[in-house]
Amino acid sequence: MTRILLLGGTTEASRMARALAEAGLPAVFSYAGRTEAPVAQPIPTRVGGFGGPEGLAEYIRAEAITHVIDATHPFAAQMSRNAITACAVSHTPLLALERPAWVAQPGDSWTHVPDIAGAVAALPDTPARVFLAIGKQNLTAFAAKPQHHYLLRLVDPPEGALPLPDAQAVIARGPFSPEGDEALLRAHAITHLVAKNAGGAGAEAKLIAARALHLPVILIDRPALPPRETVASVDKALAWIAHHRPPAERGV
Repeated sequence: MTRILLLGGTTEASRMARALAEAGLPAVFSYAGRTEAPVAQPIPTRVGGFGGPEGLAEYIRAEAITHVIDATHPFAAQMSRNAITACAVSHTPLLALERPAWVAQPGDSWTHVPDIAGAVAALPDTPARVFLAIGKQNLTAFAAKPQHHYLLRLVDPPEGALPLPDAQAVIARGPFSPEGDEALLRAHAITHLVAKNAGGAGAEAKLIAARALHLPVILIDRPALPPRETVASVDKALAWIAHHRPPAERGV
């Protein structure tokens, strides 16, 4: 019997969960546990890690998982690598549901960098006002350039002091609008934007706002992953599941 493990946390994962529920397909939604109040899902949910690829493979076997859909954030590289390894050793079909990366448009001023360290290095030496739209996991690296004022946007309030000498946090959950993000950038007199190339419409507003305001953007490229089958839509993911279901369940 088909039983799907959906590795989630993104807007695409929530859409996939709704589609699985509507199709009546048995599935479990897995959150990494980094958000204090994750979005409720219409299918059973688990929160927390698996204990590396070995733990994930054991979970797949113990829970009789027949398909794994990786709809984690494009920068959740370790989880995606774990899924690739776990599915290989457990002989479980794996599909990545991944939003396309952003591509520069006319009027954009983007500097592409490979990682967080590259983003820090790309910031100017003279004081600037930086919208640091990268979440809360990699803030400490920017302490190497303490001359800047950093505006952060976080889903959850920070626990304790921010690891930057001159920083302010705005607590908000997307999706965001270009108008709202333009107003935010204007209100804080932002001069530079640092973002991860996450892709998707829900987080693109800040780039549209930066384009309208002619602000330079430092864009962190996605981490490289081993080859895996990938689709960009829920419909194609459903078609993949149908193709990989046992013949008896497909009516063959």
